[in-house]
Amino acid sequence: MQLDEIPVPEPGPGQVRIRNRAAALNFFDILQCQGKYQVKPPLPFTPGAEVAGVIDAVGEAVSGFNVGDRVQAMSPWGGFAEYSLAAVSGVFRIPDEMPFAAAAAMPIVYQTSYFALKHRALLRAGEWLLVHAAAGGVGLAAVQIGKAMGAQIIATAGSDEKLAICKLQGADHAVGYRDESWVDRVKEITGGHGADVIYDPVGGDITGLSTKCIAWEGRLLIIGFAGGTIPKIEANRVLLKNISIVGLHWGEYRKHAPELVTQAQDDLFAMFRAGQISPVVSREVPLEDVVPALRELAGRKTHGKLVLTMA
Repeated sequence: MQLDEIPVPEPGPGQVRIRNRAAALNFFDILQCQGKYQVKPPLPFTPGAEVAGVIDAVGEAVSGFNVGDRVQAMSPWGGFAEYSLAAVSGVFRIPDEMPFAAAAAMPIVYQTSYFALKHRALLRAGEWLLVHAAAGGVGLAAVQIGKAMGAQIIATAGSDEKLAICKLQGADHAVGYRDESWVDRVKEITGGHGADVIYDPVGGDITGLSTKCIAWEGRLLIIGFAGGTIPKIEANRVLLKNISIVGLHWGEYRKHAPELVTQAQDDLFAMFRAGQISPVVSREVPLEDVVPALRELAGRKTHGKLVLTMA
């Protein structure tokens, strides 16, 4: 990657151009740069899928948005720049009190956790929710949203510092998962009941171990495989406890049910205004430092979201 001057893009039909003030980093940006992600832009390209800023131009057939609107937006790529384009289907006007860095850090991880817990797992108030890798972007979003939905939260993370962050963000219990003892801790915390819903963005051995501490009729949410290994699940455990294995590919909702995405964003903004959720920005870095910031993210040295800022 290199920082370069390129022409300011012109919005096409159904697009807006955003003067970016912030852009959030995601792990899939790294995979996309490496050519390992399912979305493969033609080279050369600018990474970055989440931005926040001010609309400064609108294309043909755009309604509901005007120059000067403060917005957040999602696009397949192009966000790590001073200007970017976005289809209006992925653009949302943000609350006046929401900072640009928080707005950029919100869309994908909060939408993912919202759909996972509300639509896929049907999380109910009073249930036990176990969130793995809870100090990451989607993990902290799941902790906050689960708490807002009335669940009892157990968070797992890989260091004492990250466990403390989980507690600060609403987790009732925080457990280290560097060894397999976390399985017994979950059983102990829940009084032998187990976790009703398990939120798993890690994969690998974590998924199989999760089936040992899930409750009867529990729901195991498959969010991703940040650990690098796609797991195999013992089918007899699914049978014996009446477990549901539930997958979430959030991007498919944008294609098949875009109206649900809009409704989810309305609900999330209502939670934000009520003080129930707040995107966690671990650090803001200038645009020119994007490469070391991505390396920091790749090294699992961050919590919440790293956000680039544009002058």
